[in-house]
Amino acid sequence: MKHNHLNKFNLEELFRLIKTKPLDFDFGDGRKLLINTINANTFNLSNSDNEFLNAILRSDSLLPDGVGALIAYRVLKGLRISKISGYDLFMFEMSRLEQAGGKCFFMGSSERVLGLIRDRIAREFQYVTIGTYSPPFRDKLLDQETQAIISVINEFEPDVLFVGMTQPKQEKWAAVNIDRISARHICCIGAVFDFYAGTMKRAPVWMIRIGLEWFYRLIKEPRRLWKRYLIGNTRFILWLLKEKVRNLIKR
Repeated sequence: MKHNHLNKFNLEELFRLIKTKPLDFDFGDGRKLLINTINANTFNLSNSDNEFLNAILRSDSLLPDGVGALIAYRVLKGLRISKISGYDLFMFEMSRLEQAGGKCFFMGSSERVLGLIRDRIAREFQYVTIGTYSPPFRDKLLDQETQAIISVINEFEPDVLFVGMTQPKQEKWAAVNIDRISARHICCIGAVFDFYAGTMKRAPVWMIRIGLEWFYRLIKEPRRLWKRYLIGNTRFILWLLKEKVRNLIKR
C-alpha cells in the first residue's frame, strides 16, 4: 500500500516497527530482513518525501537511533525505550558473523573508506569474509548501475549486506531492490562506514549517553549538517507538539 504522507495510521505502523528490546536478529533462521534506523530526520523526511516514507514502512525493523526517536516514543506512546544505534547493529552483526564464520558485503562510500574497513576487519574479525563495492556518487543510481551492483552482491552471497549511502538514498535503494538481493539481512547504516573506517570520529560516550551525539556531529560538520539539525530539529519538535495536541483533543 502506497502512503502519501505521515498520518495517524502509518505513524502507528512506524511505531510498531520500532525495536524496543535488545538486538536479537538471527541470520541463521533463513528469513530476509530489512533493518533501518529512525531518528528526528526520519520523521521529517517521512512528512515531506512520499517515496522515503514508503521505503521506511517496507522495513522489518526500525532501530531508535537518535534522541528524537526516543522522545517521540515517550511523548506519543507514553513509554521509555533505549537507543539502538546503527553502530550497535553493525557490531552485533559482525560478532554473530565472526562466531559463524559468515560473510558480509559493504555497499557504499569511497574506495578509500572501504579499504580502511577491509584492513580493520582483517584485524578484528578474522573469521568473517567480506566483499565491497563503491557505487557512483549521484542522487539516484542508473538502472544498469544498480543491476551491476546487485550482480556482484548476489555472486558473493553475503549473510549480511551493509548499505552506506546516507539517508534517504540508502533506504530508498534497499526498499526497491530487496527482493532482488541475495542477503539475509540488509542493514542501512550510513555514517557507520566512516566511523568504523576512522575517517569520521564518533561522539564521546558521555555525549551519546545524554543524547547529544547530534550536537557533536553538527560541530564537526556544520556546513553539511546545520540545516538538518538546527532547522530540522525545530521542525521535528513542532510536529511532535502538534501530534501530541491532536492526540489529547481526540481523547
